[in-house]
Amino acid sequence: MGIAAEDIERVRAATDLVAVVGEHVALRRSGSRWVGLCPFHTERTPSFSVNAELGFYYCFGCQRKGDAITFVRETRQLDFVGAMESLAARAGMELRWDNQRESGDRRRRSRLVETMARAVGWYHERLLASPDAAEARGYLRSRGFDGEVVRRFQLGWAPEGWDTLCRALSLPADVARDTGLGFVNARNRLQDSFRARVLFPIFDARGEPVAMGGRVLPGADGPKYKNSSASALYDKGEVLYGLNWAKGAVVEHGEVVVCEGYTDVIGFVSAGVAQTVATCGTALTERHVATLRRFAPRIVLAFDADGAGQAAAERIYGWERRHEVDVFVAALPRGVKDPADLARSDPEALRTAVSAAMPLLSFRLERLLASASLSSVEARARVAAAAGDLIAEHPNQIVREEYAGQVALRLDVRPEHLLHGQGRIRPSPGGSRPTPARRRRLETASLLALGLAVHQPEAVAHLLHEVLFLDPVELEAYRVLTRAQTLHEAVEAASPEAGELLLRLAVEEVADADAGAVVGRLLDEATSRVLAQMEADARASVGPLEDLQAIGWLKLLVEDLRDDTTRAAAAELLLPFLAERAVHEARS
Repeated sequence: MGIAAEDIERVRAATDLVAVVGEHVALRRSGSRWVGLCPFHTERTPSFSVNAELGFYYCFGCQRKGDAITFVRETRQLDFVGAMESLAARAGMELRWDNQRESGDRRRRSRLVETMARAVGWYHERLLASPDAAEARGYLRSRGFDGEVVRRFQLGWAPEGWDTLCRALSLPADVARDTGLGFVNARNRLQDSFRARVLFPIFDARGEPVAMGGRVLPGADGPKYKNSSASALYDKGEVLYGLNWAKGAVVEHGEVVVCEGYTDVIGFVSAGVAQTVATCGTALTERHVATLRRFAPRIVLAFDADGAGQAAAERIYGWERRHEVDVFVAALPRGVKDPADLARSDPEALRTAVSAAMPLLSFRLERLLASASLSSVEARARVAAAAGDLIAEHPNQIVREEYAGQVALRLDVRPEHLLHGQGRIRPSPGGSRPTPARRRRLETASLLALGLAVHQPEAVAHLLHEVLFLDPVELEAYRVLTRAQTLHEAVEAASPEAGELLLRLAVEEVADADAGAVVGRLLDEATSRVLAQMEADARASVGPLEDLQAIGWLKLLVEDLRDDTTRAAAAELLLPFLAERAVHEARS
């Protein structure tokens, strides 16, 4: 099912191919044809020819050819439907679909996109001219975002009022919900999703507005960043911020730079790295990679990859193999927290980091060797073992052997020492898989809970307590995470071990983890430890009388904890008990 065949022909017939091509190439008439420099390859003598009457183009230099639909697809990197919708809109036509339901869905989506566009414009004008946005304008100026940047990226301001946007645009409740612009609150009133935030509109690859990202002003309450929830228009696992602006530069450079946030994109672009995009509050996914591969074969990760552990590395190696991409890492200068600030102080450093990007394995090995002591035979042996583990994770034998040779020269050891035993830990040909020991470790309740605290802090903040973490590194990671405003701050405050753990968890996928079940497992483990100690004390007659009464109560709660229907109630009782007991034991 798809677009009605007759509509495809109607769009072709209604489209002036010379006008479409002329937006990209200067054409001049030559008899019944139009000629110009080819937009698909570099040339000095025009070899690109357009036949307006037949509606086709052909390049005698690179043999690229097609019609208006093909041209729009290839110059704007759209799929067939996207190109058809673009040309239909240009011709003032509404497309019909073979399937009535699909046609209705498309019309519905079109109305939602139109509403999002109105919201983007309304928020943007509010930022530019409204008195209540004065502080927001001052904040943006302090970050180096002048009026040109604000207009280029269509930044906006969401006022403090509960329903200012919904009232201004007269949004029906279902449209507010389906666009993510509003929701019905507990008082059964329509409320704006974004309030008192600087807004960064998010567009899909076609340039259609699909979501918002909001940042509070410094000193304001609430989460620093808030993104639109998943909607009929928006899937954060697929959409990349800035791709609509960057795709031309991405194709031109043959690479795309991926960073962490909206302001990072603006910083990179301001520094002259126009081929930059960002994930929208989530780790890079395979769907992101598949989208980017349509535009370029090289992906440069411009965020801190020090914590990319085995699972993350294997995932990236798998992406490289399945999607035929090369993944590189740009080593940002030490201590850089915000590329947007670096873009102002030293834009050349950002450009250098991108141009000097290294393959992931090379990056990890360089960081290992740069931070290691090689002062003794024993130290070199330890580094060689660690380097061998990193090399072993790569699925390609030629790559492993090449890196083993390079590292062996630097460590003054034989390459076979770095390759020894790799048959045991190398991923299988069928796919990248962690070793059983690592898989078990990644699935521990404490690591899953920390992963949730990294990715979904609001969902688990009230469910966790430091008493639940037994491992000292995990405990430290939890403590710094709860005290810091951002993950960057937590990593800076942590020891190298805890910082590495937090960064590794930041690239793990924990979206499918059930927060209640994970915390239930943690509580079960912690309560079982306490019960064992209390029962041992009771047998030795050294525990207080209250412990004898509490043992039976705790056992009943543990049973409730293991039942999905009673887990939440049991957790509400157990967590404060464990916390209070820990405080009491620390004092005694």
